[in-house]
Amino acid sequence: MSRPVSRVLTLLELLQAGGVRTVAELADRLGVGERTVRRYVGHLVDLDVPVESVRGRYGGYRLAPGHRLPPLMLSDDEALAVLLGLVAGRRTGITAAAGTAGETAAAKIRRVLPERLRRRLDAVLDSLTFTTVPAEAAAPEAAVLLPVADAVRHHRPVSVRYTGGSGRGGERTLYPYGLVAHRGRWYVTGRDLSVAADRTFRLDRIASARVLPGTFEPPPGPGPAERVLTALATAPHRHEVTVRVRGTAGEVRALLPGSVAVVAAEADGGGTAPGGGAGPWCRVDIRAERLDWLPGLLASLGRPFVVERPDELRDLVADLADLLRDAARHRPAAE
Repeated sequence: MSRPVSRVLTLLELLQAGGVRTVAELADRLGVGERTVRRYVGHLVDLDVPVESVRGRYGGYRLAPGHRLPPLMLSDDEALAVLLGLVAGRRTGITAAAGTAGETAAAKIRRVLPERLRRRLDAVLDSLTFTTVPAEAAAPEAAVLLPVADAVRHHRPVSVRYTGGSGRGGERTLYPYGLVAHRGRWYVTGRDLSVAADRTFRLDRIASARVLPGTFEPPPGPGPAERVLTALATAPHRHEVTVRVRGTAGEVRALLPGSVAVVAAEADGGGTAPGGGAGPWCRVDIRAERLDWLPGLLASLGRPFVVERPDELRDLVADLADLLRDAARHRPAAE
């Protein structure tokens, strides 16, 4: 296939992905100049592909709404990648396909495959097992995900109808910073204008979303993933735990999930360690409904630590220490 023809087909694939693509973006993806992009668009129009020109600050090209895609032509590797992606998406909860959309999409792809390839792919899928349990997915509706993603990409405000965990609902206007998929759920983090504060919202609790006029500039600082993990780690729970751990904030943060603990270096470096010995220390704050799992987690860090609160956790750590000490002293009976 000649290089210009290949690039024209690549341009069609980019436009089929949806949304408006700027001329600069298309030129960068195709590795050509902007004038060449316009010429390629002309080739598509000559082939009766309905490419629309969109004017304005965020203008560019897009396919006309409702355009029917040409038949898919997948190689063996591409077909396997698509079907395995659908299966893995359902297992991990990353899929945004609500209901049975993922299953019906896989069935449609299998139906148009050659018999030889379909049998081989079925052999892979039938013989595949996973070592992890499926995630409890809460897939968002496409009617919610797509406008929110568009608002994130173009830095535009969005109005959502949201129902919180308490069951109270209402309209919110957000400056959305980003979308985050975490443990089978989708989140959007951004500025909630109704309370003038940054908030994190679950997409499956959003009943509707509507992009509003205007633009905003995302603030500097943590990225969307870090914002969501911090929000989850600081959400209200029954117990508020504070522990000092020896090590730099970076070293300790690498040992603890971001959705569980908030780690911060101590301003004075932490001073002297209990029992002597100097070194950097950091503060770890954890919110938890139960405390019984924390002693094992703290012991697994392999670092000195001091429980500042609550006293109940200090007692549980002592109980675990006694259990481990007794286990270490036990000698099996001689045969």
